[in-house]
Amino acid sequence: MSTASTKPGTVKERAGLALNDEFLRKAVKFTTERLRSGKKAASEEHGNWDDWRERGRQIRLHTIAHLDYYLNLFADNARANGVNVHFAETDVEAVKIALAIAERKQAKSVVKSKSMVTEELHLNHALEKIGVEAIETDLGEYIIQLAGETPSHIIIPAIHKNRYQIADLLSAEAGETLAPDTQILAGFVRKKLREKFLEADIGMTGCNFAIAETGSMVLFENEGNARMVSTVPKTQITLMGMERIIPSFEDLEVMATLLPRSATGQKLTVYMSGITGPRRTEDADGPDEMHIIIVDNGRSNQLGDPEFQELLNCIRCGACLNACPVYRHIGGHAYGGTYSGPIGAVLTPALKKDESQWDDIANASSLCGACYEACPVKIPLHDMLVYLRRRKVESGNGNLLESVGMKGFSTLLGGSKRMRGVIRLGQLGQKLVERDGGIRIKLGPLKGWNTYRVTPSLPKQSFRDRWSTIQKETQAEGATLDPALKARMEAVVAERKQGGGSSHGGHA
Repeated sequence: MSTASTKPGTVKERAGLALNDEFLRKAVKFTTERLRSGKKAASEEHGNWDDWRERGRQIRLHTIAHLDYYLNLFADNARANGVNVHFAETDVEAVKIALAIAERKQAKSVVKSKSMVTEELHLNHALEKIGVEAIETDLGEYIIQLAGETPSHIIIPAIHKNRYQIADLLSAEAGETLAPDTQILAGFVRKKLREKFLEADIGMTGCNFAIAETGSMVLFENEGNARMVSTVPKTQITLMGMERIIPSFEDLEVMATLLPRSATGQKLTVYMSGITGPRRTEDADGPDEMHIIIVDNGRSNQLGDPEFQELLNCIRCGACLNACPVYRHIGGHAYGGTYSGPIGAVLTPALKKDESQWDDIANASSLCGACYEACPVKIPLHDMLVYLRRRKVESGNGNLLESVGMKGFSTLLGGSKRMRGVIRLGQLGQKLVERDGGIRIKLGPLKGWNTYRVTPSLPKQSFRDRWSTIQKETQAEGATLDPALKARMEAVVAERKQGGGSSHGGHA
């Protein structure tokens, strides 16, 4: 079994475990590469992808900027459809509402479709404490529930496991050896869960999008389990983050184009269900009672914040995870929270208003910007990671050694004599550890870097030391230039000086 679900104190420690887990690394690499190539092909085939991204971004920007209006509109229309709408400011409040419904219904079992919000609330554990069995019906979620783990990817919860590991888990559940064949394994789960669907008292779902103009909620899925969850049990509970709103079904067309292509490379998910209230008299199936719990749990902290409000634009496609070079090496559990990858590295701290509670996952990024390029609604996650780091330091909760190091570096750069002296000391001192033009010693700040690569040694002569020689050579070359060419060059320099550097916006 993978060791990636073990969660020691820091992201660095968790990443160390993941990097030494060969099964995890191969499984994550295989699946993320397949998802990335699928997204690339689907977006290119669609055409005008950046135009669609911008359209999606504008819809989300508009909705979040008027979130109070659209939330109230949605709640009013949903209630008019016969839905019980609840607002929960905190995770504790959301769980309390869900448990109260279960207790009133004297529920013995709950079947669930995939929901990151319920993972965020740790709702399964809360249900178990009051004697209610919670059964995950998404195949990936069911697998990690058997393993006693949490999702390591937003859309593919068991991305860190291969079919042999899955076969071992399902064989233990079946009480017999199951071959590591996907059809056999899926067939066993299908048969097992069918009984659970028929027995369940409550169906519980997440929400991909809520349509304000009609009070409808929309689910995207590929397995059909969410339709079973939302039609067979007599009571349905939907948990949705407060930001899942979009204004209209016309806007859903854009999201239904962006989300599946970005997530799995599909033109459209296999099942897209629009649910507008509980079962009506003329309906063949559906719940008799429907509840929607709208969860804040720190999301409102981003409203009005110019650096983080766009975080609420996220449509939970997972594209940023598949593009991130850090996630592709360490998987999701190394991030230590419900949400992983670049979105998790920003969202997890941002949901906590107190900077002193922020952990170190914002440092788990190379700031390469691949997440922004992959995001279907253009969220600048790489910028937000920098903002998080800055705010943590400004609040006095930064790393002490890092702060001392940066102050020392600032002192060195504050004077050319000091900088020159340190370089000369470094040139002398490196002779003790230099081998073949590189420094391989694994001590102090060099340990992390030199574990996987070699630090180049300082050159024998710095650029500053060479400058006087270079200047003489340049002046000698200038003396031999064609007079007409030299005059034109001097005229260009004079023009730039006169213009105050206005020509710097161009390209050489």
